[in-house]
Amino acid sequence: MLKAFFEWLFGRRRAPQPATSPAVVPASRISRPVAETDTRANALSTPSGEPLVAYLCREAVLSRDQGIAGYHFMLHEGTLSRIRSGSWELHHAYSEVLVRNLARANIGQLLGNRLAFIELPDAFLSHASLDELPAKNFVLIPVPQAEGTAQTTTALTEAATRLRKAGFRIGLPDPLSTPAVLPLLPIADVVVVSAPMLDPARGLQLSQLLTASAPQASLLVRDLPSLEDFRFAFKMGASLFQGPFITSREDWTEQDLGASTMRIATLLGRLRQSGDTREIANLLKQDGALSLRVLRYVNSAANAQAESITSIEHALALLGHERLYRWLVLLACGTDGNNGRASAALETALVRARMMELLAANQPPIQRESLFLVGLLSLADVIMRVPLDKVLTPLALAPEVTSALQGNDGPLYPLLELAIACEGGEGGQERIQQVSQRCGVTAEQASNCHIQALSWAMEVQQ
Repeated sequence: MLKAFFEWLFGRRRAPQPATSPAVVPASRISRPVAETDTRANALSTPSGEPLVAYLCREAVLSRDQGIAGYHFMLHEGTLSRIRSGSWELHHAYSEVLVRNLARANIGQLLGNRLAFIELPDAFLSHASLDELPAKNFVLIPVPQAEGTAQTTTALTEAATRLRKAGFRIGLPDPLSTPAVLPLLPIADVVVVSAPMLDPARGLQLSQLLTASAPQASLLVRDLPSLEDFRFAFKMGASLFQGPFITSREDWTEQDLGASTMRIATLLGRLRQSGDTREIANLLKQDGALSLRVLRYVNSAANAQAESITSIEHALALLGHERLYRWLVLLACGTDGNNGRASAALETALVRARMMELLAANQPPIQRESLFLVGLLSLADVIMRVPLDKVLTPLALAPEVTSALQGNDGPLYPLLELAIACEGGEGGQERIQQVSQRCGVTAEQASNCHIQALSWAMEVQQ
């Protein structure tokens, strides 16, 4: 990851470009089933005739070692609420918005070996838009619809089997709560359950069912609020985990920064206080491992140079203080974050940082740098497992950066609030619209920048 991030910093990065169009597929481009009549076309537009706008959000799915196994992509809660009370046509229209936007984002290349989990109406498994997705990366979770519009068991099984042969994985909602999916258990790759529904008795019942009917399926437990709940699901045999526990905070009062991180933090403080290059070079040389990393990454990123860079002084001259500062902040976040959750939290922080930078594309560079730091450090305590004030104190940050991180206040905080709103959670679509307005951008611009930032974060994490 650091190599890709460093290359982005080192002369290959493009200036942030403001988002001018929403990351959505307009209704006019959404195809309809052949059997659909012209009178159904209105279901693909809002009552005012505007294109459907679906704000996408994502949530990391972790493996048993708490590394990122993939992402659950979904529509924001406000959109989901509207769909639940809408017609089956609206369900399908928004599902197509979700599928086509993921396809347009070239999501397969960005995911690499990771998976994308998406929920779709059961009848949507026959939709042509699924052909645009990279099958090897996707877990399709069919959700039975209301009686009268749901697929018959035979049709659903045939569609799921066909998609599985094409390379897709098939996920199923909790079979104890959704008995309609019971016949599909023999072809299920993943079974998804919600943590609040999973008490010991129900967990035992589910385990027995999966052992008998779907021994090949991995169990994904969602909505895990805390590490304690994660540990319970882990002991129960779950393989995949999702929920707020990934960025949950604990009592780290007694913990301090590790020695390596403290050395980096001291160096960052001197950089922020405009220490001269010779002093910074001497501080770097006191940590042989860090010096070697700087030289290795500079040489890797600067492969267009005629000669190798062999001195710290040369490396600093090539980089400059600002680029070195940003890279060292990222390195500090990754140095002592040895727990599995750290990588997921760091990726979330990178998305926030990049999104805030993109939204401020028309602002002066120093403003963009400050916003990037706010986003990157917004989960520093979760990543390093120490109180936030112990992380921030040695960094000599500008007062407005510290205010945004510690006091949820100041001129930089609103964009952090918007980045967090785009991740999902409480308020959903309405929350995005409210915070976007306060930030002076449209909700569509915010959603577009969020998707761009996610793509960037996944790219530099590879």
